[in-house]
Amino acid sequence: MAMAFKMATTGMWVAEECKNSFMEMKWKKVYRYIVFKIDEGSRLVTVDKVGGPGEGYDELTASLPEDDCRYAVFDFDFVTVDNCRKSKIFFIAWSPTASRIRAKILYATSKAGLRRVLEGIHYELQATDPTEMGIDVIKDRAK
Repeated sequence: MAMAFKMATTGMWVAEECKNSFMEMKWKKVYRYIVFKIDEGSRLVTVDKVGGPGEGYDELTASLPEDDCRYAVFDFDFVTVDNCRKSKIFFIAWSPTASRIRAKILYATSKAGLRRVLEGIHYELQATDPTEMGIDVIKDRAK
């Protein structure tokens, strides 16, 4: 098995591919977003889906299930009022209303451990429906 990082508070593990994919997104701009999921059987956080550099926020939101929790990171590029190109990384905790209570608790208690492994996140959002994580919310936070 590949190296994994243990989250002491929940007994969950974060697969090394999560950190490696995040670093590739952050430094090499290989991905626009990464979606993570928890495999309850193996108690391991793994990469569920990645979005290429040409994909946008709409593709990220479309990739999140309507009835299950996920974590996601999104690399938001924008231009400031001073005409400077900037990039901010958002961590999104997706916990839709239709998901199981057990999944909501598992994702809520494991979030801090994953955040510790993914160094360099600028902002965090928690959403239970798409309106709580719309692109307008992202733009407002990035200012």
